[in-house]
Amino acid sequence: MKPGKPPAGWFPRRGEVYLVHLDKPRPALVVSSDALNRHALDICVVPITAVRRPTFSLRVQLNPGQGGLLRDSWAKCDQVTTLEKQLALYPPLGRLDGEALKRIEHAIKVALQLP
Repeated sequence: MKPGKPPAGWFPRRGEVYLVHLDKPRPALVVSSDALNRHALDICVVPITAVRRPTFSLRVQLNPGQGGLLRDSWAKCDQVTTLEKQLALYPPLGRLDGEALKRIEHAIKVALQLP
């Protein structure tokens, strides 16, 4: 999918996966709330990698097709980060289903020692 110009009023939504530029171009999952995403200049994301690291228990596996991903991938829940929302290349690659998003939310809570 080629990046394009977002329509008026566009903002990244929670649960969407975008190609972003962090350490290198990579997919990332938007985890910040839609209310913040609509008005803030930044969004909170979880980077996604195709490199499996069995020793990292806080990496949630995503299968091909989930969120528009083309291969087995892992959400790096131990690396939640913030970036300017215009760095999320429109259109999104896809959107995660509720079950996958819940698994990622749980791993983020563990990583940040949240109740």
